[in-house]
Parts: sequence; structure tokens; C-alpha cells
Amino acid sequence: MKDYKIMGINLPVYLGLLAVLIVAIVMDVLPAGMIGAFAFMMIIGALLDVIGNNTPIIKTYFGGGPIVVIFGSAALVYFNVLPESVVKNVNTFMKGGGFLDFYIAALITGSILGMNKKLLIKASLRYFPTIIGGVTVALIFVALGGLLFGQSMSESIAYVGIPIMGGGMGAGAVPISKVFASGLGIAAEDVLSKLVPAVALGNAMAIVAGGLLDKLGKARPELTGNGKLMEVGDEDLHEKIDPNEKLDISDYGIGIAIACTFFAFGVVFGTVFNNITGVDIHSYAWMIISVAVAKAINLLPRKFEQACASWYNFVAKNWTAALLMGIGIAYTDLGQVIQALTPLYILLCFLVVLGAIVGTMVVGKLMGFYPIEAALTAGLCMANMGGTGDVAVLTAAHRMELMPFAQISSRLGGAFIILLATFLVPIFF
Repeated sequence: MKDYKIMGINLPVYLGLLAVLIVAIVMDVLPAGMIGAFAFMMIIGALLDVIGNNTPIIKTYFGGGPIVVIFGSAALVYFNVLPESVVKNVNTFMKGGGFLDFYIAALITGSILGMNKKLLIKASLRYFPTIIGGVTVALIFVALGGLLFGQSMSESIAYVGIPIMGGGMGAGAVPISKVFASGLGIAAEDVLSKLVPAVALGNAMAIVAGGLLDKLGKARPELTGNGKLMEVGDEDLHEKIDPNEKLDISDYGIGIAIACTFFAFGVVFGTVFNNITGVDIHSYAWMIISVAVAKAINLLPRKFEQACASWYNFVAKNWTAALLMGIGIAYTDLGQVIQALTPLYILLCFLVVLGAIVGTMVVGKLMGFYPIEAALTAGLCMANMGGTGDVAVLTAAHRMELMPFAQISSRLGGAFIILLATFLVPIFF
């Protein structure tokens, strides 16, 4: 066992780190800020990840580590196992400290700049019809399911279908609740209380579905590109790196600086756009567009693109379990998920997720995409909880290289759902 490794650390050394951490937690003296948060999220997150990846049934059918990390950490909060100071510090680090944004910025910038430019443009033109196909089938499925069990089609679409497909909480359920409140003349808080359980439950189902689709891809290899979105022979979305163009440790700093600056640009442009038009589109969407444009016009030297791609690989390899730990604690309310577990509600949420998968697999195939990759990105990454859900779904499916398309679904696709809700409310309510 001494040769067994967790986080790349030999087991005796890892257990020593874990022991120090547990003592600090029990004594309630774990340092505040990023030191305590990183230590807790990385060490405990890695342990839960190992448990999930080695637990029968869970590792085979439910995505393994990511499921256990997210819901295991959420359970630690729900059952009051963790001191309040630890929970508060992780919440602050994830939200106020911006660790989630920092992680997503690295993934968006590095993954897009590391793509094959021609294939990126080609895939994007076919991607939005795939999203629309998934949304359409998902809303049809939930409407018919509600009608079959005595619930109105409009109510099923409004309180289950739209929030699940809406791109998460901050960029989805919250603005959708305001759209509904304005159209129906009721308090946004009352609407939001009905939307949140659907978002949480749909997110959980999407994560599980990500693991199941990965399993399906192994059983039916003709349905998957194993991380490639388009059926383009031996080519893939990643640029071929010249072995003579070696990177050194300072290039990680270049990657950090560029990723953070693109994120800042997204915030600046989004603020200006909102002030001029009154339309609030999430900063991630503008960041995606700006990075894609920079890639399309060769704005950055190739070495800088590779530096961003290398930084993205570092972040994905070392901090994914820690991020999932933070998602479980700061963004996953296990109580809301449990309260929503009525048979009809579960069925309707399942129908939305199933419709998203079926619609995107069919339309995606017509658009020249691999069905499983289309379902993961244009389908499940519409049905999950925004950026946090994207990480969880793609990790469960072992296809993190699809993050740029996942983010298009969560951000631009989520904005499409808000616009759709704006038009549907006066027509059907």
C-alpha cells in the first residue's frame, strides 16, 4: 500500500496530510482564506474521488468520483458534520473569492485557444440547431408527461422544463423567476422557490446521465468520438503542438494572466452592453465570444495560445476534485433535492433530461456530430446547473475537453431560454 498514490502522493504521506487536516478541523483552527480552503478541498476531495472511482455500481453506472465528491460533500453540510467555520470559508472561497470563476476562466481560455481553428468554426455553425433540438424535445416530453398525470402542460413547462434547461441558478433560475414574476404579477421569491428544486434535481440527473452516456459509449463505440464533437475522421479539435516549441514554468503565468484578462473583458463588455441595451447576458458568454474571435483572427502568438492550453491542463488535472468539493458545499443544497423527491416531480425532471438527450442526439447526428458528445454538451450541459454542472457532467463523462461547447450551452443557451420564457409567459399564462 505504500506505493498506492492519492493526488500523486504516496499513501503514508497523504495520510499524514489528512491527519493534520482532521486535527485542524476538530480543533476548529483550520486557517481561513485560500490556505484552509485549498487544503480542505484538495485533500478531502481527492479522498472522496478515490472512493467514488473504486466503489462498485457507482463507478460503473453513476460517473464514479464526481458523484461521490459532490453529493458526499453536500451530505457533510446537510448532516452538520463540518464545523460552520469550514463551510463558511469554502463558501467564501468559491463565491466571494471567485475560485469557480478562476477555474472556468482557465478552462474556457485554454480549451478554445488550444482548439483547431477551422474545426471550431465549423462546429459552432452547427451547434445552435442541436441546442434548439434538445430544448424542443425536452419541453415536449415534460408537457406530455405532466398532461398524462393530470398536471397542465403549461405548469410542467414553466416550473420544471424551463428552469432545468435554463442554464443554472444565477444566469438561469433567478432571471427566469423575474420574467415569470413580471408576467404573472406575483413575487419573484415565490416563483424561485418552485424553480430551485427542479434546477437541483435536474442537475443531479444530468451528472448521473453523463456517467451513463460514458458507459454507453464504451458499449456502443460507433456513437461516440471519445471527446471529439464532430465526425471528422482522424482530426480533432486540438491543435497539434510542435515538440520543438517547448514551454517552461513561466508560461503558466502567461496563461493565468491571459485567462483572467479575458474574463475581465467579458465583465466589462457585458456591463457596457447591458447599460446600452438593457439586456443582461452573462459575462461568460462574452468571454467565450471574445476568446473565439481572438482564436479566429490569430490575435495571440501561438506560444501564448499554448501557454493558455498548458495552464488549462494544469488546472483540470490538479483542481477538479477540489472544485467539485466546493460545488457540493457551496452550490448543492441536499435538503432541496430531498424535498423535491415526489414521484411525479422526479418523473417530470427525468423526462426533461431524457428529452434533452434524445433531441440533441438526433439533431446532433444530422448536424455531423457524434451523438454522445452532442448529448453531453448541447443536451446535458443545458440541463445542468450552469458552470458548476458543466464541470461535473464532463468529469463524470471523462470528456473535459468539451468544456467550450458546454459553456456555450450554459451561457448562450441559457440566455436563449430566458428569451424563450419572456415570449412564452404572455402566451400560455
